[in-house]
Amino acid sequence: MDAKALFDQTTFECSKLITQRYSTSFTLGIKTLDKKFHMPIYAVYGFVRYADEIVDTFHEHDKKSLLEAFKKDTFQSIEQKISLNPILHAFQLIVNQYKIGNDLIEAFLKSMEMDLDFKTYNDSRYHEYIYGSAEVVGLMCLKIFCEGDQNQYEKLRESACKLGAAFQKVNFLRDIKSDYEERGRVYFPGVDFKSFDKSVKSLIEEDIQKDFDEALEGIKRLPNGAKMGVKVAYLYYLKLFDKIKGLSPETICNERIRIPNARKFSLLLFTYFGMKLGLD
Repeated sequence: MDAKALFDQTTFECSKLITQRYSTSFTLGIKTLDKKFHMPIYAVYGFVRYADEIVDTFHEHDKKSLLEAFKKDTFQSIEQKISLNPILHAFQLIVNQYKIGNDLIEAFLKSMEMDLDFKTYNDSRYHEYIYGSAEVVGLMCLKIFCEGDQNQYEKLRESACKLGAAFQKVNFLRDIKSDYEERGRVYFPGVDFKSFDKSVKSLIEEDIQKDFDEALEGIKRLPNGAKMGVKVAYLYYLKLFDKIKGLSPETICNERIRIPNARKFSLLLFTYFGMKLGLD
């Protein structure tokens, strides 16, 4: 391995480490992908996680300036095809290799900017935020999975967006307490945290279920090397969603709902053997 290849590989390893530290469920899903997809997806996650940390974690710093610098460095690294920031270097390698469009990256970073400016969301902002924060991340991953097959990408695009939307909306329900109490945010349009009740919760859940149902059709048509990993993520979030549906509004407004790691592992085994036996 020459010096440049060593540098590239090291930056991918940094993204992998970030993924492992921040998300056991995402790490589990990546492990079930074809090996050729591992580092590219780690690179996408590392980029997304760093941007998210800027707006959610660094309260003692000027978040707007940090995000502006991160955005500038991101596009500079893509154009110059190098960055001394290991996360951005790994990301630009994947963006350039798989021709991930700047429009997807712009939309994602716009959603991060929205987290700095908005505390409550109307319908248009809500849909714009979900597209930028979740759907485009799914589209970045889809670009990787399709490996340059634009026709396949276009056929699966809508389903990928639905899956990203379902995941994000489940996150909103799971984190409704911390988003409101720690960040002053309420993402669901017209929802007042203090009067969040069963009827409002049911309407949100109906919308999420529709996204899950439409997403599943696309998962079935994914390339074989990607199908199992995405199915694991789908089943994990579906199980989390089912758990949330069974709880009262008061419960989810007072605690963060989780799926134990042992249950995540059982979902992996279920998906693996189901696909091997042709039960998917």
